Amino acid sequence: MNLDKKAHWENVFATKEETEVSWYQQKPKTSINFFIENEIPKSAKIIDIGGGDSYLIDNLLELGYTNLFLLDISENAIERIKKRLGAKSEKVTFIVSNVLDFQPETAFDVWHDRASFHFLTTQKEIETYKNLVSNSISENGYLFLGTFSENGPLKCSGLEITQYSEAKFETIFSGNFNKLSCFTENHQTPFDTTQNFIFCTFKKK
Repeated sequence: MNLDKKAHWENVFATKEETEVSWYQQKPKTSINFFIENEIPKSAKIIDIGGGDSYLIDNLLELGYTNLFLLDISENAIERIKKRLGAKSEKVTFIVSNVLDFQPETAFDVWHDRASFHFLTTQKEIETYKNLVSNSISENGYLFLGTFSENGPLKCSGLEITQYSEAKFETIFSGNFNKLSCFTENHQTPFDTTQNFIFCTFKKK
């Protein structure tokens, strides 16, 4: 299963331009606003899960963040963002891994995941992810999650996803985290379609 997923994403990033995928955003405002509104320190240890070649890292570098990590299952995605960043890529730690196989050697102050978590569709996968974030976020650290809402699509990039509501998020994460906020938002894709997302911010207890 994991090999199939890896092959799927390697193919996506090998065959599609950045503007040919639904998640493309030149300026990921919702994610950027999270960092600004929560006054995340510039030295905070931040990991972007399943970030692919998204523009969040570019924007965080511009804002002056200095301790950035990006994890993605696709080596092609990582190579694309490295090429785009050029010399700036030396300021980022890149990790090629399925998130469920990830064994961090450090605790993160911010765990950012926009549209990666919802690809986990079994109870076992969701439980593994929950345990991973609970063990990998520092005390008082933040978990920022964005997924398709219950009014969003049922698939992304041809793969099944899990839709979420505020209550569903709380059921999974409330044991180790306090919920600070949740909201839904429409994302306009490059193909002029609309996807409804839910974003939730949690703080480690």
